[in-house]
Amino acid sequence: MKREIRDRSQVSRRASSSEDFRQRFSSTRRGARLARLLAAQQLTAWGWDRGSECLEAAELVVGELAANAATHGHLPGRDFLLTMTLVACPEGRSGILRIEVADCRGERLPAPVAEPSSLGEQGRGLLLVSALASGWGVTPRPPSGKTVWAELPGPPGQAYRGVAPPRG
Repeated sequence: MKREIRDRSQVSRRASSSEDFRQRFSSTRRGARLARLLAAQQLTAWGWDRGSECLEAAELVVGELAANAATHGHLPGRDFLLTMTLVACPEGRSGILRIEVADCRGERLPAPVAEPSSLGEQGRGLLLVSALASGWGVTPRPPSGKTVWAELPGPPGQAYRGVAPPRG
């Protein structure tokens, strides 16, 4: 079930900081493309198989969220921030990849289009994110920004190095 979480206390326990990837990118098409490429490179470095369904889904979600930040969250001279975090799950279950893209336009909240125009070039990005992610939402980023996040299941049986599963 997909839902939006605004209260950070409800967010899954995060992995250790050694399993975080954080990078700022220019709020341009080029910055969004670079974010997608570097996300795929980082996931490969974390042991995800190139060409796997999980990596391709993560790459698409990063690309869509980054493109939205560059298009709708753009302020001249301001960047967007991509964060990827591996969250461990109890043994026997795949972990979770949490993708967050933060921009400076807190007043421009994402809203998926119910039925995108068949002739239009826009309006499908959040539908794609919703289809690929186990959940997504928006959290405020004071003083004037927002963070759009999505969580995706990791590869089955993926052991995250140095990451302890959540207790309880």
